[in-house]
Amino acid sequence: MLSEYRIPVGTEDAQLLEEAGEEMGGWFLFRDAMEGRDYLTGYFEREIDAETSLEALSAVLPVPISIANARVTPVEDRDWKEAYKEHFKAWRCGGLHWVPVWERDGYSVPEGEKVIWLDPGMAFGTGNHETTRLCVERMIAFCEKSRRTGRDISRMSLLDVGSGSGILALSAARLGFGKVTGFDNDAEAVAISRENATGNDLPERVDFFVGGLPEGLHGRSADLVLANIQSDVLMRHADDLLAAAKPGGALVMSGILAAEVVRVREHFEERAPERRVESRVLGEWADLAIGREE
Repeated sequence: MLSEYRIPVGTEDAQLLEEAGEEMGGWFLFRDAMEGRDYLTGYFEREIDAETSLEALSAVLPVPISIANARVTPVEDRDWKEAYKEHFKAWRCGGLHWVPVWERDGYSVPEGEKVIWLDPGMAFGTGNHETTRLCVERMIAFCEKSRRTGRDISRMSLLDVGSGSGILALSAARLGFGKVTGFDNDAEAVAISRENATGNDLPERVDFFVGGLPEGLHGRSADLVLANIQSDVLMRHADDLLAAAKPGGALVMSGILAAEVVRVREHFEERAPERRVESRVLGEWADLAIGREE
């Protein structure tokens, strides 16, 4: 019989696992919104298979993980690939809703509001994680401020660095950004992003491609640049990220532990002392928003 193996991981370890991407093998990471905890999860028929797979994963990651800490639950009459659906719940911010595609028939979108129907699969990005929410809230605030100052969103561009399931890029397209681009170094994540674009009638509105940093940024810039990536990667590519924000635009970064935000902020302020910098904390996570004057 198939069983679900759930291993609790700390915030810092979850950050490392999130970056592993396709190296995760038969395991994936999810954030349990109800518990407020991160779990490494896998589905196996035998414990020896789970243990062998976990040993292989541990060999390529600097994260100590033990099968002895796993919570094991039998899985009956369902495909293990569908189990992640239990952990993705509909949510909203402003007038934009993010809803699982399997709730499409029963979910009512208020008149005048907009929706993204999302199936994240094994890719990171449902909105149930604080880092995604921080980026979404910044993006919506950017749109509202632009409209108040008479700037036309349809003439503006957005670049989603490390796009995961595509939630941020697709949200940007739904909010009215004229040119939207997203890239990720995980080919499976990009494939899922494209599927979600098709499911929202947005395949021609967002350009997703496979790429890492700094290659994905080469020759590209945008009015709003979003990067939901762990701190060390952000800091290593600080100059490229700062250069990608157009004059009058902004760079928004998340994936930053609250305990690290002062260090990350100082790193970026040293490289762009003339720019205004803001940060917020949500749970154990933080963001940075760096504006660029025209």
